[in-house]
Amino acid sequence: MFTGIVEATGEVLARTETDDGLRLRIGCPFASELEGGQSVSVNGACLTVEDHDEAGFSVFLAAETVSRTYLGELREGERVNLERAMPADGRFDGHVVQGHVDGVGEVVGIEAVGEDWRFTFSLPDDLANYVVEKGSITVDGISLTVASLSAGEFTVAIIPTTYGETTLSGKEVGDPVHLEADVIAKYVERVTDPYRDRTR
Repeated sequence: MFTGIVEATGEVLARTETDDGLRLRIGCPFASELEGGQSVSVNGACLTVEDHDEAGFSVFLAAETVSRTYLGELREGERVNLERAMPADGRFDGHVVQGHVDGVGEVVGIEAVGEDWRFTFSLPDDLANYVVEKGSITVDGISLTVASLSAGEFTVAIIPTTYGETTLSGKEVGDPVHLEADVIAKYVERVTDPYRDRTR
């Protein structure tokens, strides 16, 4: 489990395509602290550390992961958001994030508002039921609060710290983003689904 509080940004150092998927080598400031088999959120996708050294770590993306994310489009030199899985006794500063990408959206608007920023993202139809104003959503592994919601898109307010310490500062209109809806909303839907069509 993750919290959506980005620990650091890293850089794609190398990419190797195979018949079974894609292997990425990612430069990371905390690489020396990792262990093989650990989970790391890379732009919101939970991946497993294959090996590591002082400079970075390697992960393998199976064909399923490549098809459901935009990680296969990453090129050498691109920055990525990184977060290690939350320890059982860790501080919970964000919200419950599984690292399971629900869909890929797109940046449709960026606006500077004083020192802050307002980003608007497209919202796939199959995720719309799980997103509410003032609710939580994960964008490229970042825990954010939905400021406003309209048909097919949502807007978030970004403070300078989040803008500067994540990959949002490098995003442009048209760029893809990973989206993960609040898991609590998914469970509520599952539990209440048998009752919603009943008539009194």
